[in-house]
Amino acid sequence: MTYTFPITRTQHPKPKPNWDNLGFANYFTDHMFVMHYDEGQGWHDGKIVPHEPITIEPASCVLHYAQMMFEGLKAYKTPGGSVQLFRPDMNLKRMNNTNLRMCIPAMPEDLFIEAVRAIVQADADWVPSGAGTALYVRPFIFADEVSFSVLPAKHYRFMIILSPVGSYYAANDGGLSATRIYVEDEFIRAAPGGTGACKVGGNYAGGMKASEKAMKYHCKDVLWLDAIEHRYVEEIGTSNAFFLIDGEVITSPLTGTILPGVTRDSVLALLRKWGMKVSERRLSVEELFAASDSGKLQEVFASGTAAVISPIGCLHYEATDTDYAVGNGKVGPVAQRLYDTLYGIQTGSLPDDMHWTVTI
Repeated sequence: MTYTFPITRTQHPKPKPNWDNLGFANYFTDHMFVMHYDEGQGWHDGKIVPHEPITIEPASCVLHYAQMMFEGLKAYKTPGGSVQLFRPDMNLKRMNNTNLRMCIPAMPEDLFIEAVRAIVQADADWVPSGAGTALYVRPFIFADEVSFSVLPAKHYRFMIILSPVGSYYAANDGGLSATRIYVEDEFIRAAPGGTGACKVGGNYAGGMKASEKAMKYHCKDVLWLDAIEHRYVEEIGTSNAFFLIDGEVITSPLTGTILPGVTRDSVLALLRKWGMKVSERRLSVEELFAASDSGKLQEVFASGTAAVISPIGCLHYEATDTDYAVGNGKVGPVAQRLYDTLYGIQTGSLPDDMHWTVTI
């Protein structure tokens, strides 16, 4: 199906930011995409309008019962000047899995892709081209039906907003830097049967208390453990976690408590293509810390849309007040190769032999 979306251009274009000092989500583009859903009618009336505050009824059920979801992907400027997306079909697949869990209507794949394409085209002059930069694309859905019934809503709003961004965890030279991570064994992110495999706001709100603790120990993020035994590693904050131990790359399996990351899937595909030993299995903190003590913990890194690859140089465990070293504490060769390859494919500076990119 072919979709066309009317555009209302802003009468007050914003000045462009300093492309060399973007940070992450500090600036937003001139326009946004808006579409509605009504039971019996489906998704309808998609349009592009100026980015501005929205009106919402205070009794909307999203404000009281948190029926919402969101996604995150990026658009990249290629050396030839075109703009491309990275695996948007995977974002749509995850979006609809989240929608199913949250009782939100599914989004047709072609409609989602065309909506993303249309809003990025509308603000294509906001796509940065510097090293480590991209245009972050944030689609989200929320139930704005006026209702205090704890039941799925019958009306929803779908929106897409855009933000030019730099590196999520950048070194002073703009490259990768190894971060310090806090191992959380008190609070949990997600339990079996919960919403851990979904991108919903409540997962992140519930993690803020642990992030507060992490900051007290000068840590950038949290390594979550499983909800039942508080023993097996799961995710690092907003990212999937990988551990290179004695030549084996280990990551938590998709058992419903961690997010099925698009970058995670891409990392696994590349590692297997390169012939590395890869295991999707449970990894206990005892095995992890023993590997650090013996010098076999070669690398730890997180993967996600925001950071792409974020190397970890140290793990802090409050229970024993111990810092566990990761390799030499610097960016490891596997993390660096993954970052260079993924970002190279995303930006078009490397050939896409994995067929992951979509040109806008």
